[in-house]
Amino acid sequence: MPTNTEVAELFQGIADILDVQGEKFKPEAYRRAARSIESLTEELSAVAARDELRTIPGVGEAIEEKIKEFLATGKLDYYERLRKEVPPGILEMLAIPGLGPKTARRFWQELKVETPAQLADAIQQGRLNGVAGFGPKKIEQIRAAVVAAQGMPPATRMPIEQAFPIALRLTHGLREVRGVEQCEIAGSFRRRRETVGDLDILVTATDRETVFDTFSKLPEVREVRLRGGTKETVILTNGLQVDLRIVDPGEFGAALLYFTGSKDHNVMLRSLARDRGLKINEYGIFRGDDRVGGRTEEEMYRALSLAWIPPELRENHGEIEAAAKGPLPTLVEATNLTGDLHCHLARTVPGGDITAREFTAGVDRLAATARARKFGYAGVVVASVSESGRLDSVADDVHEHLGRADSPPLRLGRVVEVDGAGIPPEFAAVKPAYVILRPSAAHPDPPPPAVSKKLGAAVVAHVGGDAASRKWVAWAKANGAAIEVGPGPSRLDSTAARLARESGVPLVVPTGIDRPAEDPTGAVALGFARRAGAVPTDVRNAAPAAEVSRGWPKRKA
Repeated sequence: MPTNTEVAELFQGIADILDVQGEKFKPEAYRRAARSIESLTEELSAVAARDELRTIPGVGEAIEEKIKEFLATGKLDYYERLRKEVPPGILEMLAIPGLGPKTARRFWQELKVETPAQLADAIQQGRLNGVAGFGPKKIEQIRAAVVAAQGMPPATRMPIEQAFPIALRLTHGLREVRGVEQCEIAGSFRRRRETVGDLDILVTATDRETVFDTFSKLPEVREVRLRGGTKETVILTNGLQVDLRIVDPGEFGAALLYFTGSKDHNVMLRSLARDRGLKINEYGIFRGDDRVGGRTEEEMYRALSLAWIPPELRENHGEIEAAAKGPLPTLVEATNLTGDLHCHLARTVPGGDITAREFTAGVDRLAATARARKFGYAGVVVASVSESGRLDSVADDVHEHLGRADSPPLRLGRVVEVDGAGIPPEFAAVKPAYVILRPSAAHPDPPPPAVSKKLGAAVVAHVGGDAASRKWVAWAKANGAAIEVGPGPSRLDSTAARLARESGVPLVVPTGIDRPAEDPTGAVALGFARRAGAVPTDVRNAAPAAEVSRGWPKRKA
């Protein structure tokens, strides 16, 4: 069965071909449907089974029929017919960065250029010189992009948890450059989408060439693809493209808003600006020739009579209408988190027992990191009854180990990780503070009522996939459990996390205190929760520490 992503990509492909053919309105109709399908919180096939495809924004009768055909057969005759109506090389040109379908149409119709190789020849022969809209700088950018694209694999999106440490290293390197005043990453990364296609970095600086030279020499950079004016495009060693733009301080907020997106959010802002007699772009917001905002994002939104909107919410899912009524609810922040409910100790043998000395050292490290974050509790997964006993003895001493006798105690909770079969008999004596419940190959579905009643307090973790997440969210709601959000194929992504939050199921945000400092899991998980619209009261481990750890094992008097 085709996935939501595959259907969305199909409709994006249709829109591109229609643009190449010169269609006026159809391309945007397919793109709108594609964006709606991509952001669904459930499988498209489930919506189709309920005969509710028309409830999806942008899906009318014609697109509904095409969705049904593609879901049923895995192919779409309309798309195949469209592909035959344009030269095959045109579709190859669409893969060249910076070369959109309308530009490809101009090359095809005006210059009879139908392939990337023909385009390279046309540039070399000077056939683009003097063509309206193609100055020397633009021509050089296209030439460099064509050369760079030759022999390179198609661009793919990278999971944000892989892009995160790279992005932080790049911005750290830029912020060290003398004269750099502001440096921010925009795009889907700033919106904390699950995947990123590239990175957009915006900088204000006094010396443009020094910034470009330093950036191009960073260890992650493999090659410089383009450099000119205020922009440099590089390819990293892992193939990811990064666009670095240097903007004037008075335009920084406007550029940050524009390049953060999303496209639908920006389209709505432009429409709102037009209604108010204003013009909005990457350089600012203008009334006639007078700029009325641009230095900060707050200025831009204020000029439109809107409250500032967090980047994670900028998807045109009602956030603009809400901002027109006043300030939006404050999303959960790292400073709201009061502890971590799902911590593992490092093991020499994954899943195996560890020595008493290793266990004590691991708990000490975990507790020290928790203390540095001002946490009041940490749930530690124990792999055996003997580990549970070790945790009890170590927990009594953790407070003194840290030399903070004047501070509140750090609660360490015994946690058992189980699947749908319930707590194994050998753990009967452990009496955990709560259980981590996760699917397994043997038990992929939520446990039956008889098992559920015996589990007690639970956190559902490592649930991935639309269909699976809906089942586990329903179980969590029925059983008063929380559900963990985070990166990776077996964690709850932001759309599923929104489903959980809107269903009244508390979220758990892992903080990464049991991981190396450079591990991005905590930051990415927090971004997913914010993208789901979570406020502190939606997050179990943002509640007061005393409330979360009530009933946990206590230190001996």
